[in-house]
Amino acid sequence: MPEKEKLRIDKYLWAIRLFKTRTMAADACKAGRVKLDGRNIKPSYEVKIGETYQVSKGIERKVIKVTGLLENRTDAKTAVTFYEDLTPVEQTQAFKSMFHAPMLKRDRGTGRPTKRDRREIDDLQDGFLEGKEDGGESVKEE
Repeated sequence: MPEKEKLRIDKYLWAIRLFKTRTMAADACKAGRVKLDGRNIKPSYEVKIGETYQVSKGIERKVIKVTGLLENRTDAKTAVTFYEDLTPVEQTQAFKSMFHAPMLKRDRGTGRPTKRDRREIDDLQDGFLEGKEDGGESVKEE
């Protein structure tokens, strides 16, 4: 792949596959979700090799260091070689653990949940969504 000497940050973030579209990358820059040394940067900012950027995508936070300039979007295996992920392990694990939530599953053929079943399901979900670790009763404010 030929490397360019000048490359816009929005195009770079799109090419290394951090954002699905270049427009999404540009919008993230405009919204202040892409930072260099704590400063917001514009979508037209020129990327330099060796710089470290903080990128926020929803609840996910990434810290990346530029190791090469990639002009066009390529497959994921190639794209990974053009940046180094410096995101702290605790942050990465916390983000991944959010997707391993327990799934409520009912046996097939048991029919609709009864009123009692529904209350138990709601209590379980309330405790999980509130992030309680002690497993105690939840007190609802009225």
